[in-house]
Amino acid sequence: SDKTGMRKTTKTAPEDEVDSWLNTEPLTLKGLRGKIVVLEFWATWCPPCKKSIPHLIKLYNNYKDKGVVLISITDESINKIKSFVKENKMTYPIGSGGSTSKKYKVSGIPHAVIINRDGIVIWKGHPLAGLDEALKKAVGE
Repeated sequence: SDKTGMRKTTKTAPEDEVDSWLNTEPLTLKGLRGKIVVLEFWATWCPPCKKSIPHLIKLYNNYKDKGVVLISITDESINKIKSFVKENKMTYPIGSGGSTSKKYKVSGIPHAVIINRDGIVIWKGHPLAGLDEALKKAVGE
């Protein structure tokens, strides 16, 4: 891996498995090929997750017109997260329930993954630790 922590890999990202969606039609990684996808794993009970929301809102607004899709995924049910999402002004796509975090072997949250235009995972880590730089590079800025 180089200085930005970009890992050289050719592993296709596992498809997301989500029970319900907020702020979007259902999204599939297959359907998003050709775009850069940031998957961010979080939960309402996780203070560091809450702390990274303003940063994610900023990233979302900066990149949504540059071919980048941000998807926040939680294992919690839609009823549990609805008011939290509204309160924290999370306007980006949110997936709730399902087994996506298991597929990505997420052990600690918040955790973010960048998937390139070919559907390959090119970066993973804490959203406040290197995500910006890695995303800039992926977009080619």
